[in-house]
Amino acid sequence: MSRTANKKNKRRGIAINGMLLLDKPAGLSSNQALQCVKRLFDARKAGHTGSLDPIATGLLPLCFGETTKICGLFLNADKHYWVRIRLGSATDTGDRDGKIISQGAVDVSRAQLDAALDKFRGAFAQIPPMFSALKQNGQPLYKLAREGISVEREPRAVEVYDLTVTKWRDDILELDISCSRGFYVRTLADDLGTALGCGAHVSELRRIGVGEFHIDNARTMAQLEAADDDARRGFLLSTEQGLAHLPQVNLPDNIAAYLCRGQAVRAPQHDNDKTDMKGGLVRVYSDGAGFIGLGEIGADGKIAPKRVFNRS
Repeated sequence: MSRTANKKNKRRGIAINGMLLLDKPAGLSSNQALQCVKRLFDARKAGHTGSLDPIATGLLPLCFGETTKICGLFLNADKHYWVRIRLGSATDTGDRDGKIISQGAVDVSRAQLDAALDKFRGAFAQIPPMFSALKQNGQPLYKLAREGISVEREPRAVEVYDLTVTKWRDDILELDISCSRGFYVRTLADDLGTALGCGAHVSELRRIGVGEFHIDNARTMAQLEAADDDARRGFLLSTEQGLAHLPQVNLPDNIAAYLCRGQAVRAPQHDNDKTDMKGGLVRVYSDGAGFIGLGEIGADGKIAPKRVFNRS
């Protein structure tokens, strides 16, 4: 048998399903962290739910097997961050890994700081940074930035639900931020430095929450490396647990069969089913098979299949 055939027949890991809440260490990209964990689990298929900068630590949900079908759900989820910002210098990346491009004296009163922060509360348009994974004409912006190329970026609608000063002393400012998807903390730091006239950049960043998930329930890389295979598997959440924040709809088996074949169905009305929702995502259960997938209730009241999971 040829070496090519051997490669094709070589086992590509174990087919496991579930979600891991990882406390990502600093120094790794999200993809590097994913590959490390994937190797520890010997998993055949895995994906992450949204990038964290290499300098950042904190919550990074990872999905395996069938659960990768819901990765996109967490890309759209609200986020919660703690950030330490250094005032007095701006960098080309907006964080401590970049080159200093400007410096200024930090002569800022509390009233000036509060007035500047007010501009970043509520809904507003934010211009994404050049050092980001966003693409233009198929090219990631960070690759262009590394070549010294800057291109115009379209502002994106974001919303900051809460922005609280937790510590401020001299040139060190710490903030607690709850925000919508698409919000860049590095851009906040850079824009805040501009507003204050002294420059600023992110020196430390930690993601505390993604949607309904919290860092308190995450596992560190050290914990994963120290655990044996059984204990490591025990850290996984099921696909169903990953969607536990969504309302539940129960379907008779005969109706669920149509949904599994890709057809929208009308669910019977039950007191414990939130089928009066319009445009909402729901967990779908079959009377006989239990949890079968993710559905979306349309304006007509029918449930369309969003993600159906293989239960074999």
